[in-house]
Amino acid sequence: MSSETEKKEPLNKDAGETAETTAKTGVLDKEEKTEPAAEKKNTEAKKEEPKKKEKKDAAEKLQKELDETKERLLRTVAEYDNFRKRTLKEKDAAFGNGVSHAMAGLLPVLDTLEMAAAAQSEDENYKKGVLLTLEKAQEALKNLNVQEIKAEGQPFDPAVMNAVMQEEADEAHPSGTVTKVFQKGYMLGEHIIRHATVVVAK
Repeated sequence: MSSETEKKEPLNKDAGETAETTAKTGVLDKEEKTEPAAEKKNTEAKKEEPKKKEKKDAAEKLQKELDETKERLLRTVAEYDNFRKRTLKEKDAAFGNGVSHAMAGLLPVLDTLEMAAAAQSEDENYKKGVLLTLEKAQEALKNLNVQEIKAEGQPFDPAVMNAVMQEEADEAHPSGTVTKVFQKGYMLGEHIIRHATVVVAK
C-alpha cells in the first residue's frame, strides 16, 4: 500500500502543476485579450476627438453666422423704419409746403369774402350767397388743418403777429394786448402762412 501511495503522489503533483499552468495561461490569455481591447478603445477615442472638435468648430461657426445674419436683419429693419419715418416726414412737409403756398394765394380772396359778408346790403340773396361762400371757404380751411391765429384780446406775440399801430390801453385792453386786427393771420400746424396784422395797446 505504501509503495502505491508513493507512486500516486507524483501524479497528483504533476496534475496540480498542470492545473496551475493552465490557470496562469488562462489569465495571460485574458490579459492579452483585454489589452488589445483597451488599446482599441483608446485608439477609437483618439479618432473621435478630431471629429468632436470638427463638430464643435462647425457649431461655433454656424452660431457666428446666425448672429451676424440676425444683426444684419435688425440693422436692415432699423434702416427701413428710419427710411419710412423720414419719407413720411418729407411727404408731410411737402404737403404742408404745397398747402401753405396755395393758401397764401387764396387768403386775399378769403379777406374779400369776409369784408363782403360784413358790409351792409339790401340784397338778401346776394348777402346769403356771400355768407354761404364764406362758410364753404372756412370749412375747406378746417379740412386742410389751416387755423386762424387768435389775436384780438390776446397778449401781443411777435412770433405770429405784426404790430402796425399802438393806441392807449383801457380796461378792456391792458397794455401789451391786441386791440384790433387789421388782417387775420393763419397757420398750418407750426408753420405760419401769414402773420396777423394788429394794433397793440401801449
